[in-house]
Amino acid sequence: MAYPFETEMFAVWVLDYIFAYGFGIAFQYFTIKPMRDIGPMQGLIQAVKADTLSLTAWQFGMYGFMAVAHFWIFEHLLQHKLETNTFEFWFMMQIAMLFGFASSYPVNWWLIRIGVKEKM
Repeated sequence: MAYPFETEMFAVWVLDYIFAYGFGIAFQYFTIKPMRDIGPMQGLIQAVKADTLSLTAWQFGMYGFMAVAHFWIFEHLLQHKLETNTFEFWFMMQIAMLFGFASSYPVNWWLIRIGVKEKM
């Protein structure tokens, strides 16, 4: 049975993903459209193609590690709650970002290789 905090945490993760996806598509759109000199609808389609797999891979690594940190390392092993207003939470987030980078790097490499994303 999920406790209210856990349900709230997953809801926040979904909301965070939606906001990150929206901002990611916007940033991709305003980069891709002028670089490729394409119309607005084609620019939007290309932005969605460029950001969907990339962001999903990032979030998979980051959220995956945070779930392990929250539910296994802190709750199970340390018998301690991982609260967002603690040093431990933000330290775990830094590690989670490394996991996000590691899980999204191969996806971004592939997207650049097949021409969906541009080399920087």
